[in-house]
Order: sequence, then structure tokens, then C-alpha cells
Amino acid sequence: MITLPRSRTPDPTTAPPLRWGFSAPGGIAATMAATMHANSRQRVVAVASRSQERADGFAREFGVERAYDDLAAMCADPRVDAVYVASPHSSHLEQALIAIEAGKHVLVEKAFTVDAGQARQLIEAAGNHNVTCMEAMWTRFLPGHDVVRQLLADGALGQLEAVYADHGQWFAYDPQHRLFNPDLAGGALLDLGIYPVSFAAFALGTALLIRASGRPAPTGVDGHVSIVATRDAATAVLDTTLFARTPTTASISGTQARLEFAADFYTPTPITLVTRDGDTTTIDPGPLRRHEGLVYEATHFAQLVADDRRESPLLPLAETAAIMGLLDDIRAQL
Repeated sequence: MITLPRSRTPDPTTAPPLRWGFSAPGGIAATMAATMHANSRQRVVAVASRSQERADGFAREFGVERAYDDLAAMCADPRVDAVYVASPHSSHLEQALIAIEAGKHVLVEKAFTVDAGQARQLIEAAGNHNVTCMEAMWTRFLPGHDVVRQLLADGALGQLEAVYADHGQWFAYDPQHRLFNPDLAGGALLDLGIYPVSFAAFALGTALLIRASGRPAPTGVDGHVSIVATRDAATAVLDTTLFARTPTTASISGTQARLEFAADFYTPTPITLVTRDGDTTTIDPGPLRRHEGLVYEATHFAQLVADDRRESPLLPLAETAAIMGLLDDIRAQL
């Protein structure tokens, strides 16, 4: 029997509060604001949108004090400590640079940018302006995943052999929808596939040999992508699609034991440790469920800022850039 370590993830209510400005008040921004306000001391104090009407509506819904129709104006506000960039991928670089050049710390939604070149540009700018910068890959900061991190570091699974992960959602075809629109950096890979690819990097590292195939959506963006990634003796089999609701489960298997992540694997979901002899133990996913778990990345980021740290040890900027490089490699092969 393998003894489970305890999660080291802090209670989100203990993190020092930041005054947040939100860029692009869409669905993910609304979910983040709701869980921040309900489960931590983080507070959204400003919101910016190209539409004043949308900014005003978001401000009313979440009790935000100031609404702007210009991101630069929000970033000039001295009452904003950090900016959460929640726009489509195509705007991440532009919007994050506006915040960074105004001296604001930035939490940038996944995928971090459109490609690795943009990622490196953004990371360099954050370093030059001495601000904290992090990709909002929220799965990495969940309590259950910290237990997995410790098991992997301790070699509790034995030699790793196989990693599986999929993320597919069905979307009605609409060429103007952000996932089908090439002008908004649409496609399955950057929005959905980032989760399986980041999961494989979490388990095996980023030094992966990639083989990918797939088929496009009618607009030309990647619609379905299948990936085989190898490192030494281990193989990761990954899949993402806009055309079907897939199981969205994952597993990591080694010579001694395996970990099974229930759907949806990237959320605070139960994780089962199964030994080679068939003994099972369930890892506690923590008290928050579904997208409430977004709060953990926000409070981890707030602690980094309070500690005057410029990047996360749980997801270093070099790893974010390397994962963007893997996505570039996959797209080049499609």
C-alpha cells in the first residue's frame, strides 16, 4: 500500500488580498470573479471591455467599483494591483503587454499566447518591468494535483509507462464563434487541447517527441487532434476535439501503480491511486467543486506577489513557453 502525502495547497481564504482588474468580461471572467469573491479575500475592483455596456453589466453583477471601455485606462488606475487577462488567445499578448508596461502584475488565461514566440516576448517584457507573470493553467494549483505532484516526485508509481488524457466538447458550428474563428486563434488545441498537453508535461516533462494528426473544422482551424508524445520509455496518448463530448478523463501509469483522474480531469475531481496488486485509495480533491477551483490559481498568484516572487515554482515561465512550443510543433504537423 502506498501512503498518500497531504496536499500542501493553502486554504484560499488565507492568501493576502489583491485588488484585481479584469480584462474582457466574458464567461471565464465571470466564473473567476464569482469564486474569488465567494472563496477568498481577492476582490475585483475594476473591469475593462471594448464595450462600455458590457463592462457596466459585469460591474453591476459582481459589485465592481469601476468599469472602463479602455484597458490602458484601467491599467493606469493606481487602485489596481494586478490584471487578469481573460480575452480570446489572439488578444493575450497585446492586452498583457498593456498591463505589464503599466507596471501591473499579470495572470494570463491559458493558452498563454498564440505561439511560443509570443510567449517568450511576454515573458521578457514581464522580466524587464519586474512584475509577476503566470499562465492561468488552473489545474496545476488544485489540492489533488499537489498530492499527485508529490507522488511523482517520490517515484511512488515506479517507472512511468503510459499517460492518457482527452478533452473533447461538442460545439454547434458557427464560423464567428471564437473556437471556429481563425482571427481569434480558434481551434481545439489552444482552448481544449492545452489541458491534455499540459497534463502530459506535468507527468513527463516538456522534453517530448511529438507525433500528431487530425482534421480541420470548415473554417480551417484545428477541429480534432490526436497526439502521441514520447519521452524515454513513456508514451502519452492525447486527444482533443470540437466535434464530440469525450470522456475527459486521464491517467498516469507506472510499473508500481497508476493514477486515475475522473471526469473532468482538469477540475477538482476525485483521483484514484491503484497499486499493481489492485489496492485503491482516493485522493481528496478538496472542498471546492467544478470551476470554484479557479480560486486556487488566483490565491497562489496573490501569494507570489506578496512574497515579491516573479514566477510560480509550480508552473515556471520556462515551462509555459516550452508547452507553447509543443503546441507549435503539433500544429505544424497537422
